[in-house]
Amino acid sequence: MSSPSPAVPTAASVPSPAAPATAAPAVSARVGSARAVSAGPTVAELLDFVRRAAEDEALIASLPLDPEGRTWVRLDGPGGSEAWLIGWPPGTGTGWHDHADSVGAFTTASGTLKEHSLAVRLPTDGWKTLELNEGVDRSRELAAGQGRAFGQNHVHEVLNESDSVHAVSVHAYYPPLPRIRRFSRTGAVLRLEQTESPEDWQ
Repeated sequence: MSSPSPAVPTAASVPSPAAPATAAPAVSARVGSARAVSAGPTVAELLDFVRRAAEDEALIASLPLDPEGRTWVRLDGPGGSEAWLIGWPPGTGTGWHDHADSVGAFTTASGTLKEHSLAVRLPTDGWKTLELNEGVDRSRELAAGQGRAFGQNHVHEVLNESDSVHAVSVHAYYPPLPRIRRFSRTGAVLRLEQTESPEDWQ
């Protein structure tokens, strides 16, 4: 994100494994097929995958970029993971969201992305509005070649704050995203706005 996060990859919002792949990821034409969940890759393996994919210059160059909306291509992630290559025009972002029960990782391939996240574990269900405590906000800037991994229910937003330069990133999630929860935020108040399922963004 993406994305498909990245992030949930949609033009208006974003999109983002068992043993790590040994070759660069291939673009996949599969869309939203049901897959059995088995022992999958660790977050370290997902991070290794997205870092290696972000170094694949031919792959990064293959992504069509749009001057206004995000673009994305589905990749073959390792071990049954869901992976995406995402393009971020200047000034675009995901909005606050999480990836439910999936763990994930993403790496910036070109440009710079900013991630704002919450260092707090939110209740998974049964709430609409929460007041956040002071000191839970975290921000990091991820330039080309930099990435991060995260666990389940990680609440964040990813932004391209540049006013002139596209960013491109690679994202991977395991298990493949079962849902994404989207939030709005006003000061310390976080509000659950909607829950999306795979058919909403693929």
